[in-house]
Amino acid sequence: MELDPLMLSRIQFAFVICFHTIFPVFTIGLASYIALLQALFFKTQNPAWDRLALFWTKVFAVVFGMGVVSGIVMSFQFGTNWSNFSLATSNFIGPLLSYEVVTAFFLEAAFLGILLFGRGKVPQGIHLMAAVLVALGTFISAFWILAANSWMHTPAGVELIDNRFHVISWFDAIFNPSFPHRFAHMALASFITGGFVVAGVSAWFLLRGRDPEANRRALSMCLWLLLFLTPLQAYVGDSHGLNTLKYQPTKVAAMEGNWETSTSVPLLLFALPDQEAQRNLYEIGIPNVASLILTHSLHGEVPGLTAVPPEDQPPVAIVFWAFRVMVGIALIMIAVSFVGLFLRRNQRIYESQLFLKTLVGMISLPFIAVLAGWIVTEVGRSPWLVYNIMSHAEGVTPSLTGWMALFTLIGYVLVYAVVFYAGIYYLTRVVRNGMLPEQEQASVNRDADRPKRPLSAAHTPFDDDIDPVRS
Repeated sequence: MELDPLMLSRIQFAFVICFHTIFPVFTIGLASYIALLQALFFKTQNPAWDRLALFWTKVFAVVFGMGVVSGIVMSFQFGTNWSNFSLATSNFIGPLLSYEVVTAFFLEAAFLGILLFGRGKVPQGIHLMAAVLVALGTFISAFWILAANSWMHTPAGVELIDNRFHVISWFDAIFNPSFPHRFAHMALASFITGGFVVAGVSAWFLLRGRDPEANRRALSMCLWLLLFLTPLQAYVGDSHGLNTLKYQPTKVAAMEGNWETSTSVPLLLFALPDQEAQRNLYEIGIPNVASLILTHSLHGEVPGLTAVPPEDQPPVAIVFWAFRVMVGIALIMIAVSFVGLFLRRNQRIYESQLFLKTLVGMISLPFIAVLAGWIVTEVGRSPWLVYNIMSHAEGVTPSLTGWMALFTLIGYVLVYAVVFYAGIYYLTRVVRNGMLPEQEQASVNRDADRPKRPLSAAHTPFDDDIDPVRS
């Protein structure tokens, strides 16, 4: 049986990156939330903030570990499955991945240890600093990764000589045309994902009457955050779409299911794209709305898929439906955020069983939206690795066989299944144990009473007669 190494390599990378993406998109937002909790505790000394910080730090540790394990293999795939691409882009992609490790991963790894194990053992100011630096590290990491990925969509600042990209402007290459829009879109997605997860877990605790003081604070904070960020994400998403229309019109045509370049294009709510026939079946749409959204004119012109040869078109059905899943979930999140505002009167957000259960059910939706967005972005770029310059077929490893690709794909699926099961198992245990078990509270109290400097442990009351200055 003949196996296509190109298709299997694409499936393998898609599986790995989709599995990996759900972890950093959560930890980026969660790290900033933990830093905020630590700052509130540092300022107010209210133990409720400390309990929240401790609980979510444990969650962060598990998710961060899963993200590290799942992300390591992606860099290896560049060499094993995409060696031609790696060779051609090594002058640019290589340094950016190195910068990410040196400036972000080392920062996170170093101060994560203080964040996890320094509670009660280092001064509160140092513990707060560790939380802030971990949060900063997550954003630095996202900066370099998105710069590299955005360059693949909108290459700039390079020239192709003898099938290798040479950087002629690092600024133009890093801050390529799509990067600002994609970085803002991803950063907001991270905060929104973290916000809905924290709100959902807090609602779950409130339904069970567990630590209502802390969880009411957490729920209120998240709902205020989501009230502002979910509409802002819609605006940023629109800006990102306009940028994509300018630089990747074929992707936008696939998102809209628009085959012929035309004016007054309807917004399709439902359709079955038939790529072989180059048309849609069973269309249901709203007249002129796609033109209005993309051109800000009811009669604006929207590019069509037939503007490029069929072999240069992305898989339209996948892009078309993934885009609608992403937008549909975004609208649900905006609606839930505004319902929360409405229920704030008389503190009904804490008493409405239906609303709290809805928030619990919303926990998974941001992750699905993020995955749908990545599918739109990456599948919509097909068949290009570097847009309009290098195709997938040109970037794959020449010596790779279909059986080799299949073997590694099966291996990744099995290993990741174990990682996912273990991660979910420990996360479930963390949540079920509650905000802070009694025995752990006692341990924290003991840690808080411990000396903060090595020599101060030798201090006795008799030392006061010798040195009245207490450390």
